[in-house]
Amino acid sequence: MPRLELPPEEMMTPAQKDACAEAIAGIRGRVPAPMIAWLQNPEFARRGQKLGELLRYQTTLEPRLSELAILVCARHWTSHHEWTAHKREGLKAGMDPEVIAAIAARRAPPLRDAREQAVYEVSRTVLSTGRVPQALSAQGLAVLAERRMLALVGILGYYCMVALTLNTFELGLPGSIALELEDPDAAALT
Repeated sequence: MPRLELPPEEMMTPAQKDACAEAIAGIRGRVPAPMIAWLQNPEFARRGQKLGELLRYQTTLEPRLSELAILVCARHWTSHHEWTAHKREGLKAGMDPEVIAAIAARRAPPLRDAREQAVYEVSRTVLSTGRVPQALSAQGLAVLAERRMLALVGILGYYCMVALTLNTFELGLPGSIALELEDPDAAALT
């Protein structure tokens, strides 16, 4: 069960109400799950959700590549709610279900092109080591160019913050439990 709930509107401060109204009026049209926790500091909530809008909806990475990076991040942190939401978005963006299942099972996915390979390898490497070796950086820059590499790093950083928020406060649970993250054999069934 979530450790925090979205407060009823009548219990919110004016700053919390304003932050929620801004999120609802934005691209998402709703209050995103991590914002439930972020509302403890309404300015954090405002800025965090605006950064999320930029990195998710106004990024230079096409949705399929962005969702690939987010799923690698969600798997890294075993963030069930993030995984569940972005598995759905990844499928809508044209991701191969076999790629998603492989990421869930922590196996190398069957990627279709050099851009997917670069996004996957950079994401996996920076999440596991905190660094990107020169050769991988050069590969990523050659395939994605500087602006998309920056977008990729920004997406990963933001979704790490989202995953840690969701996991710490158990937001979206139990409704978003992703069985394939708990049982690698279940990934083949989804």
